Amino acid sequence: FDPVVGTGLLLLAGAYVWAVRVVNRRSPLSPWPRRYTASFLSGMAIFWIVVLGPFGAYDDTFFWAHMVQHIALMMLVGPLLLLGAPVLLVLRVSSRGFRHRWVMPILRSRVLVWLTHPTVGWLIFAGVLLGTHFSPFYEFALEHPMVHRFVEHPLYLSAALIYYYPLLSVNPGPRKVPHAIRALSLFSMMFPETMSGFFIYSSNYLIYPFYAHTQRPFGPGPITDQQLGGALMWGGSMLIDSVWVAIAVVDWLRDEQRVAQRIDLQTMRELAATSAGRA
Repeated sequence: FDPVVGTGLLLLAGAYVWAVRVVNRRSPLSPWPRRYTASFLSGMAIFWIVVLGPFGAYDDTFFWAHMVQHIALMMLVGPLLLLGAPVLLVLRVSSRGFRHRWVMPILRSRVLVWLTHPTVGWLIFAGVLLGTHFSPFYEFALEHPMVHRFVEHPLYLSAALIYYYPLLSVNPGPRKVPHAIRALSLFSMMFPETMSGFFIYSSNYLIYPFYAHTQRPFGPGPITDQQLGGALMWGGSMLIDSVWVAIAVVDWLRDEQRVAQRIDLQTMRELAATSAGRA
């Protein structure tokens, strides 16, 4: 248990639940959707398990446990937190003055406009993924626990939040990304993820020498451990990304259905007006 990380997670989850209660009390006819709360708290719970739970306890012993952390932070925790609509919750719970003075200027800032561009987010996510796993940074983080906990983990989560923010339509943002671009971006992200896992899995030498010197109370040897971690990245990223692509496609179809319904209603009104005029 890390008191800094653990206390931060508890405070963040508590603040979210408090804000939900405030919104429900103010607007009983328009309560906060339970699926948003479930998504956000699920992301927090997964974060707790992989960082402060058993995976965190063995991340410096087994490469596969370390890889589970990376997969969860980048491909599960980030999207789940965003599907909890935290920015929308801040807008609903805050006062008008706070929204106009702080929240809206941030949402309209040039930095956020640049970061929410799908290409920029894709490059940041893929760059962090490839750059950390295939550079001396990974070994350096293993040898320095403070870098591992307070640099590497926040880096992965930040890259995920930047990448998924414009692709998940729950939160308001400075730009509206077309549904086709969202689905294409989520699908194309499979390539750097799966290729990274495949390269690690198929390597016949130890990519990260740190794991050759760890005391293993149980489990596989260093090479088998590395292959297991690569297989998790290879197969796990495909499965998880398939879910996000499916969600993006379903949202796309629902939006098209709403547009079709509006067109049908408008057509019916025009036909009714034309018939009334003739009568």
